[in-house]
Amino acid sequence: MEEVLQFLFSQKQSKRYILVHCTHGHNRTGYMIVHYLMRTLSISVTQAIKLFADVRPPGIYKPDYIDALYNFYHERKPEMVVCPPTPEWKRPSDLDLNGDVVPDDDDDGGSAAPLLENHGTETLMSNDDVLGDSIPFNQQDTLRQFCYQALKLGAGVRGNSQFPGSHPVSLNRDNLQLLRQRYYYATWKADGTRYMMLITMDGCFLIDRNFNFRRVQMRFPCKSTNDALAEKTHHYTLLDGEMVIDTLPDSQKQERRYLIYDMMAINQVSIVERPFYERWKMLEKEVIDPRNYERQHVYQSRNPYYRYDLEPFRVRRKDFWLLSTVTKLLKEFIPKLSHEADGLIFQGWDDPYVPRTHEGLLKWKYANMNSVDFLFEVAHSTS
Repeated sequence: MEEVLQFLFSQKQSKRYILVHCTHGHNRTGYMIVHYLMRTLSISVTQAIKLFADVRPPGIYKPDYIDALYNFYHERKPEMVVCPPTPEWKRPSDLDLNGDVVPDDDDDGGSAAPLLENHGTETLMSNDDVLGDSIPFNQQDTLRQFCYQALKLGAGVRGNSQFPGSHPVSLNRDNLQLLRQRYYYATWKADGTRYMMLITMDGCFLIDRNFNFRRVQMRFPCKSTNDALAEKTHHYTLLDGEMVIDTLPDSQKQERRYLIYDMMAINQVSIVERPFYERWKMLEKEVIDPRNYERQHVYQSRNPYYRYDLEPFRVRRKDFWLLSTVTKLLKEFIPKLSHEADGLIFQGWDDPYVPRTHEGLLKWKYANMNSVDFLFEVAHSTS
């Protein structure tokens, strides 16, 4: 699948036609074309399969390919979807020299591509787990360029390869005065894994500290203009947050949760220059609320068969409080968290989003969790 995407992406600016074929142009061909339709149009798997079948009847006729598509895009296969019968010209009439049926050569001897995401595992989760699927390098370069543009950064000496996310600095005697001079919010410092996330029609991409992108299957509908459900999904919305592993107190079951604490672009429009309190409110209204509303009314949505429960993690907006509540935050809120925390973050309420090191974004860690970064070099004496 990745090789096909790599090819398609390299031909994106070309005006030439692309021909897709396998032995007979139905199962493997349909499987790839449906993937393409799902990543370029805001439609369901059922609609994409029908689009292909209408122009290339009978369409995909092997059940494992159809099932794999529904599983990959987290959709429940409707009862009305029936796999078409094997075409007359494909029914086994040829026998080999031993009198056995000649094998079907419309596939490569195996089933459709397996899922790379494992949703039913009971293995212990850790912050070192690799999430999502790798993407073509040229697609990653294009997405990196968008991130730099959204954050209003130049390419720099290292090009677009350096992670551009905002980093806090440690609270010390010199910057402690900022908390007295400016208006700050406080939140807990989660002990998780830092990711930015880019939402597109092609899927969602987790962006790690090495500025590498991996695709995860998630759904983020846009805010509707009325009380109806949204008809569009976010396209090039850039978020910042942290992945944590919650341990549910009753069952001790683990759940991944992405805590979103900032938004830098919405549907291709950069908002990094807006004050933090505006971006934080927009995050709730434009991203979290529409998603939660559709989850609660999914059977009335444009895609009533989508299964949010199969997504690799949950999402929520991270809470911030007035600076005067820090004592309560430390003594009452943090001890009740279902994931680890190692301190506090202090965010200026009217700060723009500052890429890389942000001298006004402050972090405080518990004394027993403080660490020292250092670099040492081993030299061998020649004497």
